[in-house]
Amino acid sequence: MSTTPRVVIIGAGIVGANLADELTERGWTRVTVLDQGPLPLAGGSTSHAPGLVFQTNSSRAMTHLAQYTVDKLKSIDLDGQWCFNQVGGLEVATTPERLTDLQRKLGWTKAWGVQGAELLDPQECLALYPLLDPERVLGGLHVRSDGLAKAHRAVTALIRRATGRGAEFRGLQRVVAVEHAHGKVTGVRTAEGTVPADVVVSCAGFWGPEVGELVGMKVPLLPLAHQYVKTGQVADLVGRNSELAEASLPILRHQDKDLYYREHVDRIGIGSYAHRPMPVRLDELPEGEITTSAMPSMLPFTEEDFAPSWEDSQDLLPALRGTKVEEGFNGIFSFTPDGGSLVGESRDVAGFHIAEAVWVTHSAGVAKALAQTLVDGFSEYDLHSLDVHRFEEVQLTESYVSETSQQNFVEIYDVLHPLQPRTSPRDVRVSPFHSRQRDLGAVFLESGGWERPHWYEANAALLEELPAEWQPPAREEWAAMFHSPVAAVEAWKTRTAVAMYDMTPLKRLEVSGPGAVALLERLTTAKMDKSVGSVTYTLFLDENGGVRSDVTVARLAADVFQVGANGHQDDVFLEQQAARYAEEFGAVHVRDTTGGTACIGLWGPDARRVVEKVSDDDFSNEGLKYFRGKQATIGGIPVTALRLSYVGELGWEIYVSAEVAARLWDVLFEAGREFGVVPAGRAAFNSLRLEKGYRSWGTDMTTQHNPYEAGLGFAVRSPLDSFTGGSALEGLSEDTVQRKLTCLTVDDGRSVVLGSEPVSVGGEVQGYVTSAAFGHTIGKPIAYAWLPAASTAVGTAVEIEYFGTKVAATVTAEPLVDPEMHRIRG
Repeated sequence: MSTTPRVVIIGAGIVGANLADELTERGWTRVTVLDQGPLPLAGGSTSHAPGLVFQTNSSRAMTHLAQYTVDKLKSIDLDGQWCFNQVGGLEVATTPERLTDLQRKLGWTKAWGVQGAELLDPQECLALYPLLDPERVLGGLHVRSDGLAKAHRAVTALIRRATGRGAEFRGLQRVVAVEHAHGKVTGVRTAEGTVPADVVVSCAGFWGPEVGELVGMKVPLLPLAHQYVKTGQVADLVGRNSELAEASLPILRHQDKDLYYREHVDRIGIGSYAHRPMPVRLDELPEGEITTSAMPSMLPFTEEDFAPSWEDSQDLLPALRGTKVEEGFNGIFSFTPDGGSLVGESRDVAGFHIAEAVWVTHSAGVAKALAQTLVDGFSEYDLHSLDVHRFEEVQLTESYVSETSQQNFVEIYDVLHPLQPRTSPRDVRVSPFHSRQRDLGAVFLESGGWERPHWYEANAALLEELPAEWQPPAREEWAAMFHSPVAAVEAWKTRTAVAMYDMTPLKRLEVSGPGAVALLERLTTAKMDKSVGSVTYTLFLDENGGVRSDVTVARLAADVFQVGANGHQDDVFLEQQAARYAEEFGAVHVRDTTGGTACIGLWGPDARRVVEKVSDDDFSNEGLKYFRGKQATIGGIPVTALRLSYVGELGWEIYVSAEVAARLWDVLFEAGREFGVVPAGRAAFNSLRLEKGYRSWGTDMTTQHNPYEAGLGFAVRSPLDSFTGGSALEGLSEDTVQRKLTCLTVDDGRSVVLGSEPVSVGGEVQGYVTSAAFGHTIGKPIAYAWLPAASTAVGTAVEIEYFGTKVAATVTAEPLVDPEMHRIRG
């Protein structure tokens, strides 16, 4: 009898079936899959999915998940019938803006390793897709490896294969409860009884929020209707395709009008995102027998919503003027606040996992990643952008999820800048300094619900005083969006005088209790049992030695630590690990203190002179050394000052209780006037941190990278087997790794790239850019990139492809500013 865990999967669509297949392939054979609909056509989104698989995505992880889906579906069939028809994909541009964006997408294909991508001119597009109007098309992106997935056919094939390995699939089984005891799942109950379980995974699609409620888990997902139609017979397609093949033309996207197309033998299927958002209430879904043309996820067609899209379709494809829309429906799909999938384990009920808002495109990839996580404890894919816990509590409210998911529906095909903030809701999370920042002309962008100043218009007058060597070059249009030359002023003042940064959005966690030291020693790569007042930069690793987060840990008391974390995921991780090790290490309490506190980063060569005006505490080098912290009083306000700096200058992160934070801002700002203090924003901050070579987790490194590759080997202690993930680092060093995060400077001194661009060495694409900015101190643009170790020697010439243009750059020794650390330790 198998001793593997008992797994119950809720939902037998393309994700659930793939997960059962992936688990049984890895030897977990005690798998039961339950679905409320009949099998194999259960009536969810999979049952009517049009199946277009465009692999290219701004996210490297999502692209790789799509690539695996293509490879897997290509490898299976159902009684000789295809599950993936690799007809290729074509995205056409009818506006100059879209054509430029396709150049950016071509860069992604090169950076992420998507095969068979090329830009086509109008005539090449017409040769590939003869139905197009050549007068409307300016060009196109052709990806030969894209194609059509036959989702319901693939599900049937996967069910057969997983069943052959021991899995059991049960249809017409509505789940009424997920049973759990002592914080762990124990089973899943249906009307017919309880199925025992050690692991439960919800792959219920747009029913996911209902399933999540069974364990008190908020699943931030909104079901929305999306229109799909089939035309009548198109004369130009008659005789082109067999009933078995269905299609031979590439799948087509007309994103300027929010439309996509695929063949159905001699008819055309059209999908539209051009209509108004149509939220769906699950309690209003139709009931009755499920057939190929009638199922809960297929709502009645609203013809008036499709009328403009029909006109746009006939303009792009004139051959459609000889036919009409013969059938259509409004199909339900899952949308989330940021458009990403939702993968992860419940915060409160161990063993309950979800894989929701996963479309056919990424289905097999997500299933493989989750199976690897369950079986091995880690995945080869970086899943941080899919982690359900990436959202803060305020982002889980019904109103927030509804508004942002609908906005995502509207913008799904829009050309969006990497820095582009959402327009609504705004002012969801503001620091206690917000009113001061508005008075100073702060230009706010948004991240994680926080309003974050990127620069201050109050500093614009100082542009006239900016020395010639600090004057930034003009940027081209795309790089200039959501940017201002005022950032140069703020960087200049930080390096030469003093600046105040609002660091309040930095996640702060209090980890306390008798087991706190032992827990943090187990979870981090650094020694934690240091003297009170010590501050340590350290890493959380996964079981494979990948960097799951980097954090700064300050020991405030014998059993009290403040952890500067990267987000809500770290909070959940620490809570789960505290529960896991409670018996071994003792009680540990994890508390998010972010909302009740604020933080000012006061940095610059004059920072000490500012503080000494308003504090009697010893802020000298001996009184508060680098990477130490202490309680102090500034302007009569109790604070915690940590001497560290992400911008590479003398100063402190100064933490204060929220109710007196505005007073602290005023005290420091007034004290700093004689030294030329300025408020400074994220644009300057990012430039300065890159000049110092400081990494940004989630952008520069993820679980796909180990510390030595990321240039963080200094944060790893010995023995390696004393902390989570350490054993996987045995035998590795910065001298033995095969790839490295590498500092590049741009040769022409003016071309600013933004990230995710491919990097070539010797004419061959070998890596990609992670972070980039103009280095105001050094007077040239900076980019960090992942490259093979053999290509990282200082002086190596490389090329960054930016919108089709080759930008020459050079591998440069890091850090670029103050390598001896004199300024920060002064």
